[in-house]
Parts: sequence; structure tokens; C-alpha cells
Amino acid sequence: MISRRTFIAATAAGAALPLAAPSVLRAQARDLRIGLITPPGHPWNNAALKVGETLKEKTGGKLTATVFPAGQLGNEAAMMQQLQTGALDMAFLQTAEVGARVANVAAINAPYVVRSTAAAAKLVRHPIAMQMLEPLPKETGTIGLAWGITSIRAVFSAKEIDTIAGLKGMKLRINTTPTFRDFYSLLGAAPTPIPTPQVFDAMANGQVDGLEADLDFSWNQRFDKVSKVMMRMNAVFMPMVALASGRAWQSLSAEDRKLITEATKAALDVQIDNTVTDEPKLVKNFEGTAIKIVTPPAEDAAPVIAEYDKVWVPKSPILPELRKIGASLG
Repeated sequence: MISRRTFIAATAAGAALPLAAPSVLRAQARDLRIGLITPPGHPWNNAALKVGETLKEKTGGKLTATVFPAGQLGNEAAMMQQLQTGALDMAFLQTAEVGARVANVAAINAPYVVRSTAAAAKLVRHPIAMQMLEPLPKETGTIGLAWGITSIRAVFSAKEIDTIAGLKGMKLRINTTPTFRDFYSLLGAAPTPIPTPQVFDAMANGQVDGLEADLDFSWNQRFDKVSKVMMRMNAVFMPMVALASGRAWQSLSAEDRKLITEATKAALDVQIDNTVTDEPKLVKNFEGTAIKIVTPPAEDAAPVIAEYDKVWVPKSPILPELRKIGASLG
């Protein structure tokens, strides 16, 4: 549920727009546009489709949703702009994009906040997760409705490595978020951004020595075929925030806002649970291939955490509290 403070801020974000009477809002049919960069069949897309189904059922078809997957509406930065203008009603955006605008959101991408997918699932359901979204209306003109996750990320290497020290000097394809870039740079890797569709070929032709990605994506792309080692770093994950446009929110009745919030949270609760349940199956899939699976010693993380926090705690003051909560989640 959205806090009173968030609701008030969201109202301010769209204050320039005339607010129609609730009776008129309810009487008019409304089809919400939901944008994502993930392809059809991805768990986040399935959750977005479920939101639309629930709204249609609960309102007798007066409130529906159309999902635009695979970046049909542009990249995440473009969709954020559309949310801000009200051209887009909702979007499921990675925290890399949201964190670029709100530093405390970026803290959730810091290394070793959690060390398992199960702990990540607990973290995004902790009260602190919604607290982190409270600045969004003021900072971005959007409202954070709920969180989604992927499995914790692993490193796939074309050379033999056993510990995080093996990453030194490696050309590593990473997500371009500064939180990931700084982490892997501290480990001595050379972060190399490559567009997602080109990653497999980049590994195959030696353009990069390795890549980091979540297990779901990695199995779908069969990175085991171009890698010798999968190192289960248990260090970083890339959650997603379901956002509503502040301007679009203003044009909805309180009843519809409540329905949308509840439908979104319910759909993403299922997505989170399924991600945790499916992870052992994905690991088993990789175990059935020729790839070597290694897990570096947990104590190796301490020095890089200390160096990382020197840089990031001043930017994201919530990080120490996030680490404390994450450590308690197992």
C-alpha cells in the first residue's frame, strides 16, 4: 500500500492537471498502457498481463491494461520520460534506471546487500523497500507501487576462475548501472557495456572474457555454451519497480488507484515467489551441462565491501541500514 506521505507527494506531482470528479472517472472506461523492456514470456511481462486481467475482472471491463513488451515504447529512459508527461500510465523499470535518478534506490544494487535470491525476495517485501520509493513522486513524478525481482546474478567466464580475484584484468560485460560498474572495477575487471542482443556473440568471438547476468536470462541465452565457468558470486541482483505516472494517477479515482496498487502487488508477489522456487531448477539445468560451477569464499567479499561503501554511503545514506537488514534475512 502507498503511504500517506507518498500519496500526498504524488498528488503534488500532478497538481497542474485538473482532477475530474470521482463519479465521472469511474463511469469512463480506461485502458492503462504498461511498458517494459523485457520480451514476451518473461516473468515481469507475465505479471503485467496478470495486472490487466485482474483489473478487467474486478471492474467488469471498465478498467483494463495493454502491455507493451520488448521496448516497443523505447528504452527505460524513454519510458520514464513518458511516465513523467503522462503519455504512459505504468512501467516496470529496473532499479538501474530508477536509481540513476534516486540515489537511495540505487543502494539496493550495491554488492552483498543480500547473498541469495531468497534473501532478495524478503528484502523487497521489507518495509524499507517501500520507504526507498517515497521520494519518487517529488524526484521523478512517478509513484512506486511494488517490487519485482530476478535471481541473483552470476559471472560466466571464458577462462578458468575459482575466486573473485580471478576477475582481475577480465573484460567483463555488465549492466551499465554505476553500482555494478564500481563494484566490478574495484575487483579489477574492465567493465564492458555491450547491447543485450550482442552478448552471446561477444563471448563467442572473444570480444569479452566474461559477463554477469541473472540465471533466468543466462539459461535462456545458453551462456554455458560459450563459457568454461559459472561463478555464483551471490553478490548483486537487479530488482524492478512497478511505477505509475503521477499525472495519470491524478486522473484516476481513489477506488481505481487502490485496485491498481493491489493488483500490481499481488501479481508481483507471485512473480517473486516463482523466481525463488525456479532458481534451483535453473541451477540444475546448468549442472547438466559441461560448464564448471564455482562459488567463491564468502569472506573474500569483506575488502571490496569496505572500499565500495567509502564511495557509495555518501551518495546513498540508506546503504548501511540496507546492509543490516539484508544480513538479517539469511
